[in-house]
Amino acid sequence: MDDFVAIDFETANRLRSSVCSVGLVFVRNGQIVDERYSLIKPYPNYYLDDNIAIHHITPDDTRDAPTFDEVWEQFEPLVRDLPFVAHNATFDRSCLIAAHRAYDLYYPDYPFYCTMRASQRKLRGLLPNHRLPTVAAYCGFDLNLHHNALADAEACAHIALKLL
Repeated sequence: MDDFVAIDFETANRLRSSVCSVGLVFVRNGQIVDERYSLIKPYPNYYLDDNIAIHHITPDDTRDAPTFDEVWEQFEPLVRDLPFVAHNATFDRSCLIAAHRAYDLYYPDYPFYCTMRASQRKLRGLLPNHRLPTVAAYCGFDLNLHHNALADAEACAHIALKLL
């Protein structure tokens, strides 16, 4: 696959609509050509300590952030013709769907591919697990900021270029 957008979300709480950050890495002709990141005011707007402990995004960070519909209005024209790739695509796809529903936005059933599933198929027995940092390292990418949405999307893009 030569053209795609790698995507990663972080959430404020257990609800998938509560996206508090998104990272997008655009790949054209097998090359990373652009990247975008945004903090997002979550919906509903509350944080669980467990989520903060994972991604270190706090209510103060997103107090003045745009809402998902405002962010997606900017990003949607950029992703319109590209399939999405995510590590554990089930999670990121469900976040995208839930956020679209929360803001009553049309969801065009974007195609999603999963680098975690690809690693489970292609790297079975070669890795101790198929977590993003493990697979990224195997593919030659040093993921220093795991759970930063942009860093995770970049790692996913590198994995996809190797495995998909």
